[in-house]
Amino acid sequence: MRATLGVWVAGVLVASCGAKSVDLGGDPVHSKGGAAKPSNTATGVGNGGGGDEPAAGNGSYTAAGGNGNAGSGGGHSVPPTCGDGHLDASEACDDGNSLSGDGCSQSCSVEPGWTCITGTCGWLCGDRLVAVPELCVEGTCSNAAVVPPEPAAPGAEQGPCDIYAAEGGPCVAAHSTVRALYATYVGPLYQVRNARGETHDIPPLEPGGFANSAVQDTFCADGACTISIIYDQSGWRNHLRKAPAGAAKATPGNEANAKALPVNFGSHPAYGLRLLPGVAYRNNQACGTATGDDAETEYMVVAGDVYNGGCCFDYGNVERDSQDQGEGAVEAVYFGSTTIWGKGAGAGPWVMADLENGLWAGNVTPYALNESLDFKYVTAMVKGDAAGLNHWALKTGDAQLGALRTFFDGPRPNARYIPMRKQGGIGLGAAGDNSNAAQGNFFEGVMTAHFSSDAADAAVQANIVSVYGAH
Repeated sequence: MRATLGVWVAGVLVASCGAKSVDLGGDPVHSKGGAAKPSNTATGVGNGGGGDEPAAGNGSYTAAGGNGNAGSGGGHSVPPTCGDGHLDASEACDDGNSLSGDGCSQSCSVEPGWTCITGTCGWLCGDRLVAVPELCVEGTCSNAAVVPPEPAAPGAEQGPCDIYAAEGGPCVAAHSTVRALYATYVGPLYQVRNARGETHDIPPLEPGGFANSAVQDTFCADGACTISIIYDQSGWRNHLRKAPAGAAKATPGNEANAKALPVNFGSHPAYGLRLLPGVAYRNNQACGTATGDDAETEYMVVAGDVYNGGCCFDYGNVERDSQDQGEGAVEAVYFGSTTIWGKGAGAGPWVMADLENGLWAGNVTPYALNESLDFKYVTAMVKGDAAGLNHWALKTGDAQLGALRTFFDGPRPNARYIPMRKQGGIGLGAAGDNSNAAQGNFFEGVMTAHFSSDAADAAVQANIVSVYGAH
């Protein structure tokens, strides 16, 4: 990966955005009392206070204490040790642990794609990326909190994002033109644009319900319409708009024809998203998504009989600059019959993981346990486990019947993907570098920043079957 995940901002910005120290390879480290001002030498004791309003201390290293002490004076009296949290002359970084995958390697060298200052690797407020305790509005730091939909009432049917939230892994992105993915969601699902450039939001019929497709029919009755925005239902505002230009396709994506994919699920008419070559959606300023080697779960529901061998019908975590940043910069779920990099059994189509510069049906190719699929509607899922575990999984299922099957559960394909270097953008219909030759029909997808349990995945699949299997 050739570009940094975040650009460090001037030290004065730290105070204006609130005190924090972030190690993106694991949980953020909070300093209740304040942030240490950067310094290459220990010059004294920094007292950051103990209240809710942080005051900046003057210390040498990352403010990591819960008591507000931001640093301590004096020089080293012991030999330098990588992982002790002290930046020594022989070290390029030292973030206080011996884990790779968080920007500072186990040998205290800066990992590709990261920027480290005074031993700490990560983000600051103002870099358009969000890490706890930052909050996000449309890709920037803000004091306005992210507010997800209210939980389902006790005993009420849960949507996919309610299920994941209940086990501690809430959705950070939830996209569908077919239905609400939370039991209580009442906001817009997507926006359509007519030939005159006028736009209109399409809501659900009721909280947690199907799209009110009649609203689209009325608005688009007199001519062409495209889908201009796919709204994020999670509260993170990770909305998808047509993709910008990128490395593989140097022109922006096109918006999908809003009328191209009428569907009925039970007695509910709706419109899916028909993605053709040249049509793709993106958010390169997404917030809350997994980065680096951090955990995530993502799934999409797609048509099983619409695909091709072009690259790449993806949904998930992609580069933020639409450039190919190397192996591990992407972790997206893919559906299709591409064999350029890897394949499963038979002739496809397969559910695979796009990990950048490789579509993987398992950790080797061909991977015989990943079967070709012939379902009308497919649930496709990719999961990356927590930093340092070198573990990921692929699941798939008939979206109309039955349980998910695990086609792969094991280590990353090779050392180039260890650790992962996910960048946290969100893409749909194209690869991370904007390769946009694939086709597919998309109905819904979600992303979390958590490695979900098998029980939660099973409950989500049951909910999907209750919708797409309805007659």
